[in-house]
Amino acid sequence: MADAAQRLKSLVEQLLGAPLPVRIRAWDGSQAGPPGAPTLVVRNRRAVRRLLWKPGELGLARAWVAGDLDIDGDLYSALDLMAEFIWERGEDDRTLVQALRDPEVRAAVRGLVKLAGPPLPPAPPREEVRRGRAHLHTKRSDRRAISHHYDVGNDFYEIVLGPSMVYSCAYWEDAGTLEDAQRDKLDLVCRKLALTPGQRLLDVGCGWGSMAIHAAREYGVSVVGITLSHEQAAFARKRVAGEGLTDKVEIRVQDYRDVSDGPYDAISSIGMAEHVGSARYLEYARDLYALLKPGGRLLNHQIARRPQRDESTYSVDEFIDSYVFPDGELAPVGTTVTQLERAGFEVRDVEAIREHYALTLRRWVANLEADWQRAMRLTSPGRARVWLLYMAASALSFEHNRIGVNQVLAVRTPESGDSAMRLRARTWN
Repeated sequence: MADAAQRLKSLVEQLLGAPLPVRIRAWDGSQAGPPGAPTLVVRNRRAVRRLLWKPGELGLARAWVAGDLDIDGDLYSALDLMAEFIWERGEDDRTLVQALRDPEVRAAVRGLVKLAGPPLPPAPPREEVRRGRAHLHTKRSDRRAISHHYDVGNDFYEIVLGPSMVYSCAYWEDAGTLEDAQRDKLDLVCRKLALTPGQRLLDVGCGWGSMAIHAAREYGVSVVGITLSHEQAAFARKRVAGEGLTDKVEIRVQDYRDVSDGPYDAISSIGMAEHVGSARYLEYARDLYALLKPGGRLLNHQIARRPQRDESTYSVDEFIDSYVFPDGELAPVGTTVTQLERAGFEVRDVEAIREHYALTLRRWVANLEADWQRAMRLTSPGRARVWLLYMAASALSFEHNRIGVNQVLAVRTPESGDSAMRLRARTWN
């Protein structure tokens, strides 16, 4: 008798203490759950074994990446419905240990173990990062983490990011294209930094060279762009040559801690500081401060999380850490501002652009879905699934204010106190 879906549904509801908001379709063809709701497709027994051996987000992630789980219906709706059970369980909810005190739950688990088949745990998907101690943020560990995230093929990133090749939040001033919004973001950064011809700009985490090219071409500055990704650097150098800007732009494979040719008139750090880590952040801020001329400006564009009542309990999201950004850490914007000020900066402006990132991510998801078969061929089916889940879930997190993104403008104000900032700086002229 085909009843795997109903048995799975009953167990999940017993463990969570609430009705399951999505429908389940199991490998035996059975279905259970609210009619018309997005459907969680459990393709095989291995998916159940993954969840039994690793209950929670990481078990779900492994099953998704391996293709053992899928979504039939709108991905955003399914993730939104399941968010409460995956990411938003409160302190007063029933824990797994508490649930297992119930004889009916224990009996259901025993039945599920039999249903799942052989008891050995399935191997994690090959896309999962294998490492020892995390979050060390040495130069070597940072190189490995950056390589895992960025060295997956420039052709793949061209599918996701589009022609702009900008991998950070765009700035949506109207209903234009993604390329328009990314250009507007780069120009906003240049205006905030008050770039003028002949100045030197350091672009930390330069990616595929878009900021460096825009600043050199449109504002006449000389740019040094640094990245830890060899694939990014090769792509960026080719773009720079194609634009005829080799006399204006230098792309280096270099750690920010190794830059020693300051001073610079301005520094841009766009979507890079999330990789620095809390233990290294003050060092990062002090290094950038030392590389600036007195009166020079830093534009730090960085994702932020909501502060916790007890910051010592903060832990990195398991899926993100294992599959997307190894060793990446998010901090509240107030912590970032404090660390910049401790390094000596005067913080002059903070602009929150959270909603802009949700719009950007939805465009990236649409790009990926539109060229899905080619994306899988360029990387792997598992890697493509990682990016689809990561970007869709992140879009919802920005929309629901679980995370944000901010542009922090800071100045190395000289002893005279003259910051060279306009009295009404928000005009950005």
